Amino acid sequence: MKLSAQEEYGLRCLLHLAKRGEGASLTIPEISSAEGLSVPNVAKLMRLMRMGKLVQSARGQAGGYSLARPASEIRITEVMEVLGGRFFGPQFCGRHTGRQEVCCHYTDCSLRALWNSIQFMLQSVLGRTTLADLMLNEDQVAAMVANRTNAVLPLLDQARCTAPAVDSTRR
Repeated sequence: MKLSAQEEYGLRCLLHLAKRGEGASLTIPEISSAEGLSVPNVAKLMRLMRMGKLVQSARGQAGGYSLARPASEIRITEVMEVLGGRFFGPQFCGRHTGRQEVCCHYTDCSLRALWNSIQFMLQSVLGRTTLADLMLNEDQVAAMVANRTNAVLPLLDQARCTAPAVDSTRR
């Protein structure tokens, strides 16, 4: 299971807008520069999020993109669905029938039970997490998620992303 670049970058762009404060407006080049993303990629992401009613745009000198609602009202499950769709939904089985019209496991599918359970867990965490929650620091968000799920999560030091190695001999 992978988190797509579109979901990661789109969420980062939204979070950047949220951190600027309610009513703040940023242009695509400003978001692009702040997040280290290409202008065309940010333009695509902002278009998707505008169509999904997560952001609104304004033209003109004072134009740009702003959140369509307060960050406390934007649930992460909604963002993920706009940017990449649900992990597992009702139409999934119809798209994965193999060469048959109906899946051979239609009446008794252990995979469907697993995917439904995972979708439920994702919904329970992402549906209770807002964009405003993500404005906390990494340790605070980890504690919040652990509290909401009653789960023991991995130590953050083990789960942190690592920066690529830099070749100091290159000039």
